[in-house]
Amino acid sequence: MFAHFPLASVRCGTSVLIFCTIAVISSGAFALQSDLVKARDHQDLAVLDKLIAHYKANLQDHSGSAEAQYQLALAYSYAAEVAMEVHDKKRSEAYAEAGIDPARSAASSQAGNAEFHRLLGELCAQIIPANPFFGALKYGQCARDEIDKAIELNKKLALAYVSRGVGNYYLPQQMGGGTEVALRDIDKAIFVDPNLAEAYLWKGVTLRKAGRNAEARQALERAMQLDPERVWIKEQLAKTPPQ
Repeated sequence: MFAHFPLASVRCGTSVLIFCTIAVISSGAFALQSDLVKARDHQDLAVLDKLIAHYKANLQDHSGSAEAQYQLALAYSYAAEVAMEVHDKKRSEAYAEAGIDPARSAASSQAGNAEFHRLLGELCAQIIPANPFFGALKYGQCARDEIDKAIELNKKLALAYVSRGVGNYYLPQQMGGGTEVALRDIDKAIFVDPNLAEAYLWKGVTLRKAGRNAEARQALERAMQLDPERVWIKEQLAKTPPQ
């Protein structure tokens, strides 16, 4: 929280295949995208670092390509997600910061692409947990504006609602965030796409933070059904009490 090939199917920030809004790319890049999802699901930062290096090299060969910028930014976002899952906040922050420039370039090149804006907003939001107050001051507006722009462009982009919900999960309540605000967006994502594992995962995490453990377990169990390979779902379910 947190893909993206239109006309071709690949997981948009989650491990289930869905349709997104990006130009069709080569079958080789598609295979690498599958590797990216697998590495994220198995929390394999070593493989993610190798994929980041690949996407950097690809960008050098395709200077000015919005799709190449997007692919690199997405790899950084996945790595930031995994680093946070394994409790390395500083590393997560570094990955997210590195992803902002290519994500911004992609969104600037194709201003009408909802997924490009969503990813930029998510990367901005991923910086905040390492330093919630100062991170929110510096990057909170970017996270809100870009994800709101993504939803404005495509109200059916379920992952955008998850991204906004996760941002509000981490955003301090005094700055407009909190669990209730987060749950509204996450439930909207589920309404748009009832089979989005990422939405159920974050619904479970958010409900547990709100002290609603029984409901949290139900959501996490549904996430596990939809995405049984995702290590972080297993970990969240294991640490959620029955009541």
